[in-house]
Amino acid sequence: MNGYGDKFHWRVVAPRVVVLIIFGVLLLRAGYLQLFDNEYEGRAADNYLRYVRTYPPRGEVFDRNGEYLIQSKECYDLMAVWRDLPKEGLDTTLLCDITGLSPKRIRRALSEARQNSRQGSLIAKYLTVEDKLRMDELGISGFYTVPRTVRNYPRKIGGNLLGSLGEINERQLKNDDEGYYAMGDYIGVDGLELAYEKELRGEKGLLLRNIRTRNEDSDEILREPVAGKRLICTIDARLQAYAEELMEGKVGAVVAIEPATGEILALVSSPTFDPDDMVGRDRGNNYVRLLREPREPLYNRALYPKYTPPGSTFKLVNGLIGLQEGVLKPHYRYQCHKGYHYANGKKLGCHEHASPLNLDYAIATSCNAYFCEVFRNILENKRYDSAKDAYEVWREYVESFGFGRRLDIDLARESGGYLPDRAFYDKLYRRSWNALTVLSLSIGQGELGVTPLQLANLAATIANRGYYYIPHIVRSVEGQDSLDARFYRKNYTKVDTKHFETIVKGMWRAVNVDGTAQGAMLPGLDVCGKTGTVQNPKGDDHSTFISFAPRNNPKIAIAVYVEHGGFGASAAVPVASLLEEFYLTDTITRPWLVEYIKNKKIDYYNAYDRKKKK
Repeated sequence: MNGYGDKFHWRVVAPRVVVLIIFGVLLLRAGYLQLFDNEYEGRAADNYLRYVRTYPPRGEVFDRNGEYLIQSKECYDLMAVWRDLPKEGLDTTLLCDITGLSPKRIRRALSEARQNSRQGSLIAKYLTVEDKLRMDELGISGFYTVPRTVRNYPRKIGGNLLGSLGEINERQLKNDDEGYYAMGDYIGVDGLELAYEKELRGEKGLLLRNIRTRNEDSDEILREPVAGKRLICTIDARLQAYAEELMEGKVGAVVAIEPATGEILALVSSPTFDPDDMVGRDRGNNYVRLLREPREPLYNRALYPKYTPPGSTFKLVNGLIGLQEGVLKPHYRYQCHKGYHYANGKKLGCHEHASPLNLDYAIATSCNAYFCEVFRNILENKRYDSAKDAYEVWREYVESFGFGRRLDIDLARESGGYLPDRAFYDKLYRRSWNALTVLSLSIGQGELGVTPLQLANLAATIANRGYYYIPHIVRSVEGQDSLDARFYRKNYTKVDTKHFETIVKGMWRAVNVDGTAQGAMLPGLDVCGKTGTVQNPKGDDHSTFISFAPRNNPKIAIAVYVEHGGFGASAAVPVASLLEEFYLTDTITRPWLVEYIKNKKIDYYNAYDRKKKK
């Protein structure tokens, strides 16, 4: 009886104990989850809370006089979380209207969002404030906006100079050692925007947003964004705009420098483009359109050309080297019989002028024969064992003026031009060459290649009587006491200062007395200049001119290069002269010259055909 009673008792109690144990475990588990484990709370929060990167306003850019060159304007990215979107009744037509995207692109963006259903995916860029307000009014679940800034250009100038922004690519992302960028970010791709990317970009912020309430006032700011630094440019916006206006219809470049500082006052590549074309939803289409233009407006001719000879402007360098080497004196006279006759009846031609000539008159009249004599005397100098040895010395002189290498300015992708070395000619002429073989270098032709920036720097170097500051485009950066030390250092040539005054005298005479650049004369401003007519086998000759003014204490040095422009005096001189007058006096007194140069459109396409017909 007792045995059966005990057995019955445990049959009743045991299940109850098991239930109590299970209940206790569940109770303890619930308490633990409630008090200590926030995993499920996090999962729940993940349904409606999002970490959102906030982008800082990019640094704005001003000209040397405080005028805006680049502003930042508010815009938004439209984002979507797929699983929070309405499963039915989503009006894609309305989305197309707001975003400006085609139905195909909207469907593609939503498809990409579906593949990453828990995270925010980009649907559209460049929403205006009005577009954002329309989306807010619609209140469609799953959509939210992220603020950004977009560039705006009040003056519509300096397309190649200022540069543009583009979406970061995989290569750039891979090279981002700082880990600053993410896919979809914008980055400077050329010009000033690329060169000063780190200063302009600022620092990103971070916030926590409840995408269900859609109330941005309730965002929890975890880290405030820091705006990019403000840049003060060396550019004079009015001079830049006027130079672009004068170069319209022409192919070439203008570079103006302040000799006393190396600050670039204007840097023009023509044809140019409206920098606003490289902003917003139509950027891709505009880029392809500009890329297909035969005159290549995206190609920065002020910095990039490698194989463009300087022409007669380079005679100044050969004259200075001759003076320094002692093979030339200012009073030396040479004959010119409409050119220079050398081996085997060959002749390097020249235009008609009085003869014999001394140095300053040879500069003024741009005599080819005179500088052939000078160059030949440099390479046949008895101090050296051979013309090849002398050529290496000549090359070192030329390099000291900033040719054949990059000047190391503060813009990316600067070309160094081309200055052939001894090995180049040894290979080209199988080691059999001398001064007469490379005689074309005497007048800035042959294999020599320069950039308009280097020519402007030559003008500044002569204006300073023997030294230059590295040209630069930025005057100051917000929060920084100074620029890189290289911009404050004088770079001396290998020619003594005492020799430059003779060259300056010749340049002054070229403009103000009886030379080839009399069209550049400005009463009371003592303009100095040197023309160049660059021989061009593929069309009409190129027109070049370098100049500075005033003669003493110069305020501006300038180089103008007009492709297929003909004689230096016919195209380059008028452009440079008008710009010098505008910058130094703030007025234009020769409206007839303005009309002439604006009406001088260069038929770039047919220049080669015309030359063949001649």
